[in-house]
Amino acid sequence: MPNSKTLILNKKQIEQRLLRIAWQICEDNYGEKEIVIVGIAPRGYTLAERIIKLLNDIAPEIDFTFGKVELDKDNPIDNEATINLTEDQYKNKPVILVDDVLNSGKTLIYAVKLFLTVPIKTFKTVVLVDRSHKRFPVKADYKGISLATTLKEHVAVELDGEEAVYLI
Repeated sequence: MPNSKTLILNKKQIEQRLLRIAWQICEDNYGEKEIVIVGIAPRGYTLAERIIKLLNDIAPEIDFTFGKVELDKDNPIDNEATINLTEDQYKNKPVILVDDVLNSGKTLIYAVKLFLTVPIKTFKTVVLVDRSHKRFPVKADYKGISLATTLKEHVAVELDGEEAVYLI
């Protein structure tokens, strides 16, 4: 039986959801002078980059620090996550962590670990798709879409070429 591929979000719908998330971030961080936005590579980083471009148009008075988290999503225990920012760049500031899909929460929880030893003002998470199969105590504060799926199904986020989100 061949794998079926169901379109969940097309390019325009992805753009609309990212714009809505950007507005929510502005509303929730009213009065802030600087916000740190960190994307989990590769797709979370791409989404974070796009959100920052939207935020720069919406709130040019806010400075945005952009960072990248690298981690081995298949084996995060043996390969610790790394970030390309120094602690001083996010200390005592609002931090927003971005990824493409929240499934079990494993990727986000290992990325969150990077921020536990430094005092930060607030910490929020952004995901494009929230599947709600959480095994770890992490939630999405901002989400593009909540999707009820089975554990056997897979969500594919394609951000290169023809952008779309598919349920496979």
